[in-house]
Amino acid sequence: MALVLPFNDSSCDAALPHIQRVLAARGVVALPTETYYGLAVRPTDEEALRRLVEVKGRPPDKPILVLIGAPEQVVPLVEAITPAASLLMERFWPGPLTIVFPAASGLSPLLTAGSGTIGVRWSPLPVLQRLLIHTGPLTGTSANRSSEPPLADPGAVQDILGSSIDLILDGGLSPGGTASTVIDACEGPRLLRAGVIATDRVRAVLERSGYTLSS
Repeated sequence: MALVLPFNDSSCDAALPHIQRVLAARGVVALPTETYYGLAVRPTDEEALRRLVEVKGRPPDKPILVLIGAPEQVVPLVEAITPAASLLMERFWPGPLTIVFPAASGLSPLLTAGSGTIGVRWSPLPVLQRLLIHTGPLTGTSANRSSEPPLADPGAVQDILGSSIDLILDGGLSPGGTASTVIDACEGPRLLRAGVIATDRVRAVLERSGYTLSS
């Protein structure tokens, strides 16, 4: 079963060396986000990405989002930051908004699913931001088997995925609820998934700057 480490403001720094060792060994880490637990590997580690896809049983046509701990971490992941994306970043990050950008060349097709795009979110969870500042960007796909409900309880993560992953960062029950809102900002902004941030709020922000949100 996966090793479990406490993960909160007081334990984060002590856990960091072990987390770094697991990631360097191409391991898969379950960690809390502002909604559900996610599965984290380095997005540049092809072997770890393959393990992640295998753990989830994820179809090859579904891209994998990436979590960042600071806005500058988005730069190596994307080919361009469009004006619409920049506006959304300024207004809604950090927060439960996943923005889809044109992907940087060289990113694994396991991340992009051959779409040429990459979804990125700057998490508003302070302890997760702290971790990501040290590790760099990590994947944040939900900690579950594909087509099964996302998991908010680290005990359930252990029961369901513990034999397949390496480390669980136990931050207690995550809030759960509605998943992040997803906006494709590669060209004209387009709603891909309604979520925590109300669509009307996003639409209003975009319209004040002359953009129309399509769906």
